[in-house]
Amino acid sequence: MKHRIVVLGAGYAGAFAAGNLARRLSRADTEITVVNAVPDFVERMRLHQLASGQDVAVRKLADVFAGTGVRLRLARVTGLDPERRTVAVTGEDGDGELAYDTLLYALGSSVAHHGVPGVAEYAFDVTGRSSALRLRERLAGLGGGGTVLVVGEGLTGIETATEFAESRPDLSVALAARGELGAWLSPKARRHLRQAFDRLGVTIHEHTGIEAVEPTRAIAADGRSIPAEVTVWSAGFAVHPIAAAAGLEVAETGQIVVDRTMRSVSHPEVYAAGDCAYAIGENGRPLPMSCASAGFTNMQATAAIIARLTGSEVPTTGLKYYGNHISLGRRDAVIQMVDGDARSKSWYLGGRTAARFKAAVLKGSGWSIAYPTFGMPKRKRRLATAPDRSGVRAAA
Repeated sequence: MKHRIVVLGAGYAGAFAAGNLARRLSRADTEITVVNAVPDFVERMRLHQLASGQDVAVRKLADVFAGTGVRLRLARVTGLDPERRTVAVTGEDGDGELAYDTLLYALGSSVAHHGVPGVAEYAFDVTGRSSALRLRERLAGLGGGGTVLVVGEGLTGIETATEFAESRPDLSVALAARGELGAWLSPKARRHLRQAFDRLGVTIHEHTGIEAVEPTRAIAADGRSIPAEVTVWSAGFAVHPIAAAAGLEVAETGQIVVDRTMRSVSHPEVYAAGDCAYAIGENGRPLPMSCASAGFTNMQATAAIIARLTGSEVPTTGLKYYGNHISLGRRDAVIQMVDGDARSKSWYLGGRTAARFKAAVLKGSGWSIAYPTFGMPKRKRRLATAPDRSGVRAAA
């Protein structure tokens, strides 16, 4: 009787986790299935490049998992029943159910509208491939002098605004920030950031909350009207309500509350990784939704799953941030190191060297997904016990 491991989502967290599990567990004992709504791996950290009109390589998940033993199910997750240990899905083959013994929930996040009027109807975003392609088409249709407003002063907003300004110097690009641009950076890094915005001609609207989006403008909290033929909403992320609806313990954000090993505190057969995990870092604060968090949490989750299934001691992997790397177009970037409390250190790296470092990070992330079982050991670990399915009704 094989232990059924189901991984929901094939983003940075899910795809790498599935490969790691396949690399280290014996096929004689385990059956690993990945469920993903689209056939391609989406490099989310490059979606602002895709939207700006650049070519971004597409990796087919079928190719990624070919020969690894991982089964790929192209379907959208519509529900979860943790009592029966089943996942409801819908896809080209219609509706169905998948049964699991261990579930790794890595469905990621989408753009957070925050209830702002007009965002859903008129704004664009770069949180998914389809939405980035929709934005790409809209930008391609803008003539010289067109106006673009990016809302949000986080990493996504900064990278999107600078990428668009560099790729399309014929456009008028602006960014609306609720506070001070780059307030979390060290003084020198903040100065470098502002110089980049000045060099690229990006207008900054600081201390400007956006309270409504219309087809050709955005309305600020103070009543000002900011011209925007295209509004790009990058003011945060939100998770899907499936976990909460299923009865798993979640935080106010809807993220699954997990222990130090990324195991659900309410349902021990469920683990979470990536943006949908409410995990506490080594500094005592919740990990932010980011690619780095996807790396930390998926490594911890897979290590815990493997250890518990094979009867080994559960290790703890690092949950500590070392810094942020922020692209400012293709030829500039900022690398900001942080201390144990996630406060910026005085040292930072900027310019072309930082841009090359960021490019290497992106390349490395993509490569690790493309070769998920690289370095696969000749001898894989066997399970210590058969799965306990007592009291769990088999899926139809």
